[in-house]
Amino acid sequence: MASVRSDLAPDTLAVAAGRPPREHDAPINPPLVLTTTYHETRAPEPGDRIYARGSNPTWDPFEEALAALEGADLPALVFGSGLGAAAAALSLVPPGGAVVMPRHAYAGSLGLAADLAAQGRFELVQVDIADTAAVLAALTALAARLDAGSVMLWLESPTNPMLEVAELGVLTAAAHAAGAVVVADNTFNTPIVHRPLEAGADVVLHSVTKWLAGHSDVVLGALVTSDAGLRERLLAHRTLYGAIAGPFEVWLALRGLRTLALRMERSQGTAASLALRLADHPAVRRVRYPGLPSDPGHERAAAQFNGFGGIVSIELDDVATADALVAAVRLWLPATSLGGVESLIERRRRQPAEPLTVPEALVRLSVGIENPEDLWADLDQALRRAAGRDGGL
Repeated sequence: MASVRSDLAPDTLAVAAGRPPREHDAPINPPLVLTTTYHETRAPEPGDRIYARGSNPTWDPFEEALAALEGADLPALVFGSGLGAAAAALSLVPPGGAVVMPRHAYAGSLGLAADLAAQGRFELVQVDIADTAAVLAALTALAARLDAGSVMLWLESPTNPMLEVAELGVLTAAAHAAGAVVVADNTFNTPIVHRPLEAGADVVLHSVTKWLAGHSDVVLGALVTSDAGLRERLLAHRTLYGAIAGPFEVWLALRGLRTLALRMERSQGTAASLALRLADHPAVRRVRYPGLPSDPGHERAAAQFNGFGGIVSIELDDVATADALVAAVRLWLPATSLGGVESLIERRRRQPAEPLTVPEALVRLSVGIENPEDLWADLDQALRRAAGRDGGL
């Protein structure tokens, strides 16, 4: 790949990183390489591809581009799914160790950690990640009885779907002082909004399926680190356990990455506008969005991030109203997932794996890139219909 300056802005890096060398008549886009194996004309040496479970030329430009966006010194590692990447990250915890994880987070990560804990692989401690004192207390207690390097702090900020915001710099510093490894799930923010490595995280996790790829047509994950030792362990896990990505999916993800900054700008702008209107809507009990000055996480988010993201969560009066809202929309799509160009709506507790502390009537909105007024008109009419099903509005 051609080198790219590290001082470029993230929106420029999204377009410029991971390009082929500038040679006469060469393509400006990396090619798609479909192969399972590679020619061998001599004895294998370190760095040889040999077999496609270990490496594919189509992965390289995406891994380079994502690393550049996150400010990493080493190429990222792409995985077959976000959960595959999460499994690799959790493999860094030695047997008998412990993981401190937010009580609200991606349900797949929570479920995987709980399953591994139930098998006796490690101890799982769940905390309110926005409660700095509680997180510090958990880290201190674990450090007092476990060996250094046996603890992992798992960060997700804002959390899914409650949008709680953690004091990232404080928590990463405390974790390192306690000898813990820090993994930060940056799926919601993307590197356009925040770069966790700069806040002290050791490993950054992405569900590439979401904002990075951005078109709801691939399932991928990724890990990013500047620590060569950690990267080697993560690469070994990917190779041995086979959570590898299809080259076509990675090719699509890189194409989607090129417009990440524009999509995030549009989604964030619309999300902020919708959050303000929803806060005044008579059918809405509460709005959760860090961009609102009234939100508990607003000051932290404003101090740490370059934006407030494209996810808004709202609480309605009851489950029936929430379900009626989802049934009444015509432009918003009732579906799980997030981060695509289309706007999605979902009552999260309909998912069996969602934590019980998530309110039953909470509805998560993933804001896409449609016209903001069209999105609001659809949401407003659906809210009025839902709340007025018994004459309420």
